[in-house]
Amino acid sequence: MFGEILSYIYSGTLHVSLDKVQPLYQAADLLQLDYVRDTCSSYMFMNVERSTCVDLYKFADVFSLDSIRKTCLKLIHRHFVEFSFNEEFCSLSVNQLAEIISQDELDVKEETTVWEAVVRWVQHSREDRLHHLPSILPHIRFNLLTSDDTAAILEHPLVRENPGGSAIRNAVKGTSNLKKRFGMDTLEMALLFTERSGDKSTKEILWTNPGEGKHIRCNYNIPQLAGTVTRDNDIYLLAQDSLTMNELLKYNHIRNEWEHMSSVRELNPNGSNILASPDYLKEIDGQLFYLVVTSSESHVVLRKYDQETNRWHTVPHTSSTPNGWFDQNLVVSCNRHIYLFTETEIHCYNPRADQWCRKNKSDNIQIALHNAVAIGREIFCIAMSFDKIMVYDTETDSWCELPGWLNTANEIGNIALFAIQKKLHAVVDYDGLGSREHRNGQQAFVYDGFEGVWKALSVLPEERWYMYDPMIPVARMYLPYLNPSPANTEGAGNTDGRPGL
Repeated sequence: MFGEILSYIYSGTLHVSLDKVQPLYQAADLLQLDYVRDTCSSYMFMNVERSTCVDLYKFADVFSLDSIRKTCLKLIHRHFVEFSFNEEFCSLSVNQLAEIISQDELDVKEETTVWEAVVRWVQHSREDRLHHLPSILPHIRFNLLTSDDTAAILEHPLVRENPGGSAIRNAVKGTSNLKKRFGMDTLEMALLFTERSGDKSTKEILWTNPGEGKHIRCNYNIPQLAGTVTRDNDIYLLAQDSLTMNELLKYNHIRNEWEHMSSVRELNPNGSNILASPDYLKEIDGQLFYLVVTSSESHVVLRKYDQETNRWHTVPHTSSTPNGWFDQNLVVSCNRHIYLFTETEIHCYNPRADQWCRKNKSDNIQIALHNAVAIGREIFCIAMSFDKIMVYDTETDSWCELPGWLNTANEIGNIALFAIQKKLHAVVDYDGLGSREHRNGQQAFVYDGFEGVWKALSVLPEERWYMYDPMIPVARMYLPYLNPSPANTEGAGNTDGRPGL
């Protein structure tokens, strides 16, 4: 590392990489070379991700790099279950472990998950760590456990054989009023927007789980174009910022508001035209893609978002890039690929190879697909008639059919598909409901795969929810943060929060 620093002193050039940034920082700290130290610190901050955050957290904790340490902690809290099985987690110091498991933001469904992680940490070096157990256990929230779970912990060999057994039992009794963890009040919910006016303004978002009868309304006033949810449960929206520019927004779960990320030039020059193709925002392997099939030039335009630089880059056209007049199209991300459905063709984009290819379009699928959703490796597609569901298996490149909604007594105005807890849901917008109070309403249905039928769920709260989006984003929402004020409750499960950008 001194050789690297000596080279920098003579050349003014510093070469930093993940494998040497930590020892380089230590050498710069010892020699009080502020520029080298700051450069290493910035590099580590920009490279905090799931694969590095535990290691960088331990380093940042030792050298008091607070911004890096806090950023790492956020990722560790979010992915605690995954990290708790890693070798790096077992190498944490007792103080680092205590800091992590003491936080409200820990994303766990049950408190037993925290206890099991502590057991793995202790058993990794039992002789050296067993005596730390009495100081760790007060950070486990025994008030959130059942009496059976608590009894099982007290009978665990680590507790029974511990020299500080009485201190442990006192610790168990002393955690009586600790609050729930961040991930304990979560529910998968779909995002619906109010029907847009001529300027595409959106007054409200409805977070809904029709099966649970839970509907939460929030006013963000976002001119939304497209949305997606990443594998890390990050929610992104493309919002219209001007006639020529769109803006990428990211949802902050804790603050219940949308944060500005970056701007991107409008890919659909005829966005105000009702016949123009929609804007699509998709995620593959943590990368965001903005895609549109332009109605003027009849080809696919694709841009990729670089989170490190906070910039968008156009994916160059190749000979395999789809071209033609795609009057009706759907774009779905599934099985680590992006699929473009047209009336006659399927095109598939592989981000890892940066290449398009053509897939099989069944001879029986000769109608314009209206809506689609991916569940696992399959893509479920419907037409406006909703008389059947066409299922495309992305691995076998084959099609099959499922029954649609066969209640022909009601006239369908529009329909949207989404998946909650891997179950196929639909929201139907129609004018023919029998009861007068529900006429012109929107009702949710769930597909019962065992019986092969659609079952009615709740009617959505009164509003014209926008049903033309090709895919409805679904995310795991943290209800106490989404609905912080009990005064906002409107009946059973309906709330009317008023956060903003």
